Amino acid sequence: MTAAIADAAHAVDAAAVMGLLPGRPRLLALGEPTHGEDVLLDLRNELFRQLVEQEGYRTIAIESDCLMGLIVDDYVTTGTGTLDEVMERGFSHGWFNASAANRELVRWMRAYNDGRPASERVRFAGFDGPLEISSAASPRQALAALHGYLTAWVDADLLPCTAQTLDRLLGADDQWTNPAAMMDPSQSVGQTPEARQLRLLADDLVALLDAQTPHLIAASSREDWHRARLYGRTATGLLRYHFWMADTSPSRMARLLDVRASMMTANLLAIAERGPALVHAHNGHLQRDKSTMRMGDTLLEWWSAGANVSAHLGERYAFLATALGTIRHRGVDAPPPDTIEGLLYALPQEHSIVDTRRLATILADRTPAARVSPWFGYSPLDPAHVASTDGIVFVKDAGRS
Repeated sequence: MTAAIADAAHAVDAAAVMGLLPGRPRLLALGEPTHGEDVLLDLRNELFRQLVEQEGYRTIAIESDCLMGLIVDDYVTTGTGTLDEVMERGFSHGWFNASAANRELVRWMRAYNDGRPASERVRFAGFDGPLEISSAASPRQALAALHGYLTAWVDADLLPCTAQTLDRLLGADDQWTNPAAMMDPSQSVGQTPEARQLRLLADDLVALLDAQTPHLIAASSREDWHRARLYGRTATGLLRYHFWMADTSPSRMARLLDVRASMMTANLLAIAERGPALVHAHNGHLQRDKSTMRMGDTLLEWWSAGANVSAHLGERYAFLATALGTIRHRGVDAPPPDTIEGLLYALPQEHSIVDTRRLATILADRTPAARVSPWFGYSPLDPAHVASTDGIVFVKDAGRS
């Protein structure tokens, strides 16, 4: 058994990845089963370098705030700011900016772009919404930026409102970012009359942006137009998210998960329009299967960004799930031998990529057990989902003891 699996395993590099796929995907999604482990991010960084140099990839998109990501992209493409400033202000979700591997990624991208023409530069994108576990951002930044762009390039009488109207309706930002609203819908301002009017105005601003596309690209630039589209997607997505934060129905949490996945999906599809990209996020955001999460006695189900993007792009979307053998500093020891992780743990390589079609043939007469992690922060592979991946990246040890 181990020898047969070893024949289906290869070193993790761009050539091996492309060998598993029918062609070069527009979006190559590399999942991770936990956050905060630099050994996984180092592997991602090396794969991205190879994809840039060997396969013509020009963008990396990660599970971070899409608006903050603009700060990183400006730095790596034009040198705006300093590396320290970018690491402080360009990442969301707490741990991303503290990662040495993320810092090295940004440093390498800036160095790679130095002296290259715009058409050859690598780009950075966050594809998550401006959302945290306990709160969501105010829609002010996105709305103001969208309105400002349209004000600069279209006739004033076409605008549905003034900047002053938006400012009045938005009110204080801290009422939008109130963390109490996540657990108490009555604390949310997402369904106030002002918020409802903002949703209509945001929709009208996005409609105007779409209607004026030929003029806007010619008058400003395609790059500025792309950025304005991002502001529009983010403004409408945030207002929708805040609306459901104020909801009191049993479907409230499922709706919030749906909205987040929809924001991710829209951002990824926009990134795909611009050229081939490596996408990096938790396996759960990138998988093709329906996602589930239990909150107390309630089982939540939703279609992840990966499932939605895959439905849109077909073979132009590829997904590599990543699994770990041990995370000893988190109490995750060697996996049971009857699990998929246990079978892969017997391989001699520290890192490998496994052809899941061949693995399915090898395991045709047996059903691997589901691994149970003693630590909530690690999500083991679900044996039922392996068939819908294009490969498994396996890392034997997270690297600390």
